[in-house]
Amino acid sequence: MALLEQPNRERGFTKERIIRVLLNHTGNDLTKYRLAQLADASEPWTRQYTEKLEEVGLIKGTEVVGAADLYRVWLDQRIEPNQLEISLQQPMDLLAETDLEYALTTYQAENLHQGFLFASSTDFYISSEDISNWLETVEEKGLLGGGNTRIRVLDDHVFYKQQRVDGFSTVSIPQLILDLLAEGGPCEEAAEKLIDSYHGEQRW
Repeated sequence: MALLEQPNRERGFTKERIIRVLLNHTGNDLTKYRLAQLADASEPWTRQYTEKLEEVGLIKGTEVVGAADLYRVWLDQRIEPNQLEISLQQPMDLLAETDLEYALTTYQAENLHQGFLFASSTDFYISSEDISNWLETVEEKGLLGGGNTRIRVLDDHVFYKQQRVDGFSTVSIPQLILDLLAEGGPCEEAAEKLIDSYHGEQRW
């Protein structure tokens, strides 16, 4: 069985956490101290990094003023999740029945939230603590190798502000937007539509 493990990139994770929190909070009700807490980052480092984002006009204080461009910054420094590609007969049925933590992203999550894309692939994040349990499930119910399902492991902060839609768990809208942008192709157009609807009048 191929190993699935969390990427080891702590500093990069911290930048991603800060951007993830910023994009999940609208308005200016977030102090930098609270931002640091929610991002699980030190306050001095959070202040230093947000000042850089302010200097280039992406945020004002902790309020996002350039969402589309901030996603590009996030995309540029995004840490690739480690993932396992498998074949499952009915991946959504398996997720509907599991007690293990997961959060759908890309096609299935976009389909649940917006319905622009055909759900051609089932991609979901799992907690690093649950890797062995998921691998057991895959051995029992799936086939390794090129298939219709990708199981992803990243920093567990990827579950920040996860949502439930129609009984399924998905990543937050900002995380979904990022993952769609990273996927490219038609997913990029779906991401742009989500930015417009989620962040208001942001234009590409």
